[in-house]
Amino acid sequence: MTQDAEILDDAVPDAANSHAAVQPLTSGQKAAVIVRLLLSEEVPLALDRLTPSQQERLARYMATLSHVNRATLARVVQDFTTALDSLALTFPGGLPDALTLLEPHLSAPAREGLMAEAKANVPANPWTRLAELDDEELGALIASESAEVCAILLSKLSVARAAAVLGKMPEDRAEVIAHAVSLTSTVSPDVVERIGMTLLGQMTDKPKAAFNVSAVDRVGAILNAASGSIREAILDGLDKRNADFAQEVRRAIFTFEHIPKRIKPTDVPKILRIVDPEKMIVALSSGLVEAPIATEFLFENMSKRMAEQMREEAEARGTPRLHEGEAAMAEVVTAIRELTDAGEILLIPQEEEEEV
Repeated sequence: MTQDAEILDDAVPDAANSHAAVQPLTSGQKAAVIVRLLLSEEVPLALDRLTPSQQERLARYMATLSHVNRATLARVVQDFTTALDSLALTFPGGLPDALTLLEPHLSAPAREGLMAEAKANVPANPWTRLAELDDEELGALIASESAEVCAILLSKLSVARAAAVLGKMPEDRAEVIAHAVSLTSTVSPDVVERIGMTLLGQMTDKPKAAFNVSAVDRVGAILNAASGSIREAILDGLDKRNADFAQEVRRAIFTFEHIPKRIKPTDVPKILRIVDPEKMIVALSSGLVEAPIATEFLFENMSKRMAEQMREEAEARGTPRLHEGEAAMAEVVTAIRELTDAGEILLIPQEEEEEV
């Protein structure tokens, strides 16, 4: 007779014996008893947090049990509560859960490296991971792959997502890939899986970017802080070396003169609150000559009393030296950038300028 049969025989209640012996159970069967008891009391259990193999083992242990007498149940509960009482700390069961716990306290480089390691070590459906890529990343992936591979990739995306990605391709490329989809019906699941793993490997093996912002934005930010003469000289030089790059940098630049086109009138008071009042007076004094439209825009969108007071002080001060005026206007621009980075204000996008 097998051990499981013996357990089942011993588990049958003996009405003639009020002092039934404690049934011998394995640790896995004891866990099944506790789970069964909690479920009978309608206690919600997060069993889905167990690994699939753990869930399977639990179900199999539960299947080996039929009846458990009161003495056995009492002993199992006692062992369980004793174990809980002696438990001081629990730790995450793996790197992903450890990262969830530690993430707020880790530096960005350490966090990114550990997240990449966790993703690489956790078996997952590659197509689920690929579907999480944004349109730009998917577009770059599709541009470098054969039509047949792209057809399989599109077939594994949702219909709406696949249509969106297909719609951003050149027409001739989209036609070739759409036709290739018709040839995928005979591809085996194993091949599809290998293609998915290969594509995912290409994305996860990409080197990390050294900078968080593009070269255009970095150059634009540097030139924002430069004087007007230096800025124009550098832009002229960029025009000769790379006209397209220079044009993108010009669009990324935000100067004092751009305030009326890029700042909402209701955001002017927020800017005034964080700029040093003396620096603002110098900026306005210089702006009356160098950037009168931007200066009048600021006057018009502050309170009437403040506008009259600041205009009077700016006019009484006289036009500052060029270097001093540019430095003060640059401080106003820096304050605007700080508010933008903090999400306090939103710049009007370039493409909307003509509509404002």
